[in-house]
Amino acid sequence: MLVTYLRETVSRIFVIVLFASVFALPSDIAAANPKQFDITKLTKEIKAPDFVLTDLKGQQFRLSDRKGKNPVLIIFSATWCTFCLQEIPHFKSLHATYAKQGLEVVNVDIQESKEKVAKFAAKYELPYRTLLDLDGTVSGIYEVRGVPTLVLVDKNGLIVCRQCRNVETVLKAIMKK
Repeated sequence: MLVTYLRETVSRIFVIVLFASVFALPSDIAAANPKQFDITKLTKEIKAPDFVLTDLKGQQFRLSDRKGKNPVLIIFSATWCTFCLQEIPHFKSLHATYAKQGLEVVNVDIQESKEKVAKFAAKYELPYRTLLDLDGTVSGIYEVRGVPTLVLVDKNGLIVCRQCRNVETVLKAIMKK
């Protein structure tokens, strides 16, 4: 009798967990059906926090200086991050494709020395600006929990997407605006 009760209980728990996991799966409208993609579904009027960081050449980058001019793709990364390294070809491709259309791509390296980051940027021939978030303040403001983290800011200074699964679909949409 106890064995039967345990079997039934375990079976019920399994069914509940299975059922719950199906509904917990994230959905991505743009990836599932690009024809139904609507940029307004991603824009929630979240203003991108302004920041000022120094790049590897010692020049300052202020996000608010781009407002009204160019969209900005911010890549938060670190030299030790293997996923960041694997994504470099993709980031270079995005830069090559969209920089001509006005997109500014910036890499924000988190809490690493200028020397280490400069060697990394030179070794992998990063074509976009690399900014130094030496104390992690900017990554903290943007609530970066892991790297790489992508944040796409439109020309109005609004965050259009964060960790988009298909950032290229979103880029195509905002570059048309």
